[in-house]
Amino acid sequence: MIEVKNISQSYSRHNDNETLSDINITVRENTITALVGANGAGKSTLLSVMTNLLPAKNGQVMLDGVDVRKIKTSEIAKKVAFLKQTHHLSIRITVKDLVEYGRFPHCGGRLKDIDKEKVAESIEYMNLEDLVDKYLDEISGGQRQRAFIAMILAQDTPYIFLDEPLNNLDIKYSVEMMKIVDKLVSDLGKTVVVVLHDINFAAAYAGHIIAMKDGKVYKEGQPLDVITPEVLNPVFDHDFHITKHDGRPICLYYDHNTKHIHNHGDHVHMHEHPHEDSDVQHAHQKEASNEIN
Repeated sequence: MIEVKNISQSYSRHNDNETLSDINITVRENTITALVGANGAGKSTLLSVMTNLLPAKNGQVMLDGVDVRKIKTSEIAKKVAFLKQTHHLSIRITVKDLVEYGRFPHCGGRLKDIDKEKVAESIEYMNLEDLVDKYLDEISGGQRQRAFIAMILAQDTPYIFLDEPLNNLDIKYSVEMMKIVDKLVSDLGKTVVVVLHDINFAAAYAGHIIAMKDGKVYKEGQPLDVITPEVLNPVFDHDFHITKHDGRPICLYYDHNTKHIHNHGDHVHMHEHPHEDSDVQHAHQKEASNEIN
């Protein structure tokens, strides 16, 4: 279990500009927890604090009942795998080399039979057998991200932290990645905490969502509790329209009250009328209806 108790964090020497303030959460085990919020809300900072890569100014992070500040970094790495948003590699390596790095906390770079088995299992699980000898700069962004997931799988930890794993992926690879994350929980019993910018992916795949604003937890709960206009409007400073599909909430990002469709033959035009009163809006709707009919 991972518990965050009264965590505060500041990059200022005098703590006058807190990036995290009084955070109290418990990570749900064997589920996907999604962190959502605007840029600068503190999501990535929270992941770093939870792994003690960035020691908290105040409060505690308890990892299986022990304060992370009392646990060696090498031991934390045997329990928590953290895939950051950006992957800076100063050397040119193959997919297999990368996956083998995942075993470093266990073997210090000297792979034993058990390490080789974990590497092979991870490569197979991520369907990378045909790419093992390819260099990372020779494969697509989606394939590269799968290779990094294979690396953290080889690390063989109960907890997996992913910081914006969909960054720079197109929709096909984003869906593929979220399906993989879902399988890490359902097939392998992992506990996943993931930072997501796409709220609909969070709503579709997460069992628990934490919405953050200005370094604080604004709201947490199941998707139906968090994916609401009352929560998201202030969190993102944007007006959301929420609908449902198969019992899951879905965000519509356009302003559904101000867009009207005009059908002229084979051409469909959308016009915005942001300041119209109700009579004018009614007239436009009637006009659109007559044109369609």
